[in-house]
Amino acid sequence: MIWCMFNLANDFLFIMFNAFFNGKYESCLEEYIVQNISTESVQKIALEYLKKRKNTEKIDVSTVEQRSGVWIVRGTCPIDLEGHPWAEKFELIIDEKGKIKSTDFSLL
Repeated sequence: MIWCMFNLANDFLFIMFNAFFNGKYESCLEEYIVQNISTESVQKIALEYLKKRKNTEKIDVSTVEQRSGVWIVRGTCPIDLEGHPWAEKFELIIDEKGKIKSTDFSLL
């Protein structure tokens, strides 16, 4: 009976430490993966995507920031609405693998 209690206590400590270190390891791994993609490569991914989607060469990127394991790229690009030039702001969310997760476009 004492052996079971002692074994249960050891298992409890093993489970607690294992959960603690697994959480730390995952956050460090996520941070490492995100840091492997440079700001320049994220900006290049966003520019290529916008050139194809908006069919324009003039794209102004204002910010590229990293938050919670994703990159957020913001800026403006010109669009033509019935012969009138307008500016449109965009926000792209790119994951740590370089894939675009979501887009948001709105007129200024």
